[in-house]
Amino acid sequence: MLKKMGEAVARVARKVNETVESGSDTLDLAECKLVSFPIGIYKVLRNVTDQIHLITLANNELKSLTSKFMTTFCQLRELRLEGNFLHRLPNEVSTLQHLKAIDLSRNQFRDFPEQLTTLPALETINLEENNIVDVPVEKLAAMSALRSVNLRSNPLNAEVRAIAPPLIKFHMLVSPEGARAPPP
Repeated sequence: MLKKMGEAVARVARKVNETVESGSDTLDLAECKLVSFPIGIYKVLRNVTDQIHLITLANNELKSLTSKFMTTFCQLRELRLEGNFLHRLPNEVSTLQHLKAIDLSRNQFRDFPEQLTTLPALETINLEENNIVDVPVEKLAAMSALRSVNLRSNPLNAEVRAIAPPLIKFHMLVSPEGARAPPP
């Protein structure tokens, strides 16, 4: 067990160092068994946070992200958080004014993260395979940059299904009524 933990920590350190040394605009910490974003990474990346435009934290065990994460990486263009245990986003997600795409699929959202509707550059929202029933259709319809919202495999209510088509100018992907996500 300790050996596996040590390997996971070494893997994270290696990936962070690669980002810093290469001057990359991407931080890929997917599949690193993270239960939270490591605090030490903020210090290591402090001189390069403005140039990081893509962070991948997919397929970890994250239950939440902190406000510090959002305010530190405010230049993000893409945030990939699929396959975690997230059920909400901090209000500070509204600081991600340059964010174009967010992937929150395969998490545990019951409520649509409405803070996303305040992001002016957001083009793509993926919330596939969550437990979302209601969606702020009017707020989404007012987002000028929005091109696609994936809500497949969510138990959307009939009102959302009825009201959305005439109001929206983006692609809203939904599963057929009554369809549910396959069991894990």
